[in-house]
Amino acid sequence: MKKHVLFLFLLVFVHVLPSFGQEAKYIFYLIGDGMGLNQVNLTEIHQAEVQHKDNPIPLVFTQFPHVGFASTHSLSNGVTDSGAGGTALAVGKKTKNGVIGMDSTGTVPYKSIAYAAKQKGKKVGIITSVSIDHATPASFYAHQADRDMYYEIGKEIVTSNFDFFGGSNFLKPETTFDHKKAPSLFPILEKAGYNVLKGKDAYAQLPNKSDKIILMNSDGSPIDALKYAIDQKPNDLKLADITSAAITSLHKNNTNGFFLMIEGGKIDWACHANDAATTIQEVLDFNASVQLAYDFYKKFPNETLIVVTADHETGGLGVGNGSSSLKTKFLSHQKTSHAELSNAIGNLRKNNPNATWDDLKNLIAAQTGLFSKITIHETDRSALEAAYQKSFVDHQNETAKSLYASDDKIAALSISILNRMGSISWA
Repeated sequence: MKKHVLFLFLLVFVHVLPSFGQEAKYIFYLIGDGMGLNQVNLTEIHQAEVQHKDNPIPLVFTQFPHVGFASTHSLSNGVTDSGAGGTALAVGKKTKNGVIGMDSTGTVPYKSIAYAAKQKGKKVGIITSVSIDHATPASFYAHQADRDMYYEIGKEIVTSNFDFFGGSNFLKPETTFDHKKAPSLFPILEKAGYNVLKGKDAYAQLPNKSDKIILMNSDGSPIDALKYAIDQKPNDLKLADITSAAITSLHKNNTNGFFLMIEGGKIDWACHANDAATTIQEVLDFNASVQLAYDFYKKFPNETLIVVTADHETGGLGVGNGSSSLKTKFLSHQKTSHAELSNAIGNLRKNNPNATWDDLKNLIAAQTGLFSKITIHETDRSALEAAYQKSFVDHQNETAKSLYASDDKIAALSISILNRMGSISWA
């Protein structure tokens, strides 16, 4: 199954300065990774359906006064990846897939808009809902021939001298690209003057606000990404928390302004897993950070520029599957992401070796609304029951793999059925 397909054009939403040609003092550059036109449309349609409104409820950025289009192909592929896509957005030049901030040969470094802002005396922040060394954020501060050079990318934070970084963590803080043990990034970053903060309240509790901050998940939390918005608890670090801290930090004692890149990175992850309900919540989570940027704009309307865009679309999302009557409201019955549903099914199998079909059906019903709130077709019920037989009775567990997940096959099948019932298709 194709998990990553091309949208040749993506929308770019811009809230411009009142005076044409005026240089912006404060720049917000927000990137919804994998957020194509249909991800935006689905979210607005779904919000209207659950609130019983006739027309789509617009997101903050779809109300901006200026809209443009951007092509997304890379130099090497019709379907870009986040390395080439991020580089194009950061630099204004295309490169081949997998390359970060360099030309297609991986030998000539490019200067990003973030570096240009820093050279003009602005403070610079790079934040994301995934790891700080992931492809899109890396494209703004690093220059590497391979997006998987996580340790090498992380070290470039020091040479960037940017002021604020935020995300889940670092993927390989002690291991080089060639799998060799290396000095931990954290002492290196601290020696360079960065105050490494962990957890939701860490920035607010910092007694003396440092000029250089790295804000990330607390110890024991996932390092690869923040939790999906649909799975988050009150104490979990959210993209909006990082955005708020970044704005406060960058604006403090600053007469030259700032550049802040904000990535909603897990829109892409949810779409790779073909999980529409989780995708909607990720778009709304991203929109919350756009709202914070817009709130800042309202305080400084003559000095603030906001750009909202995406690096590519993911999944080939389709809204509507043969009928003009949409039922995206069914997606609101899903209470957890594909990952957490998979974990719940795995725990049922582990903790209750004699779990019955009714036990599994009740779990699926509680998490997705299937069977309890949504009447499913007999063929779908039979498919789920057959999957139960194979997994729980015959002990032949199967997984559904996407770029960032390996889910229980029953979880993937349940979400696929819910997608279809909710008028959603994927390429």
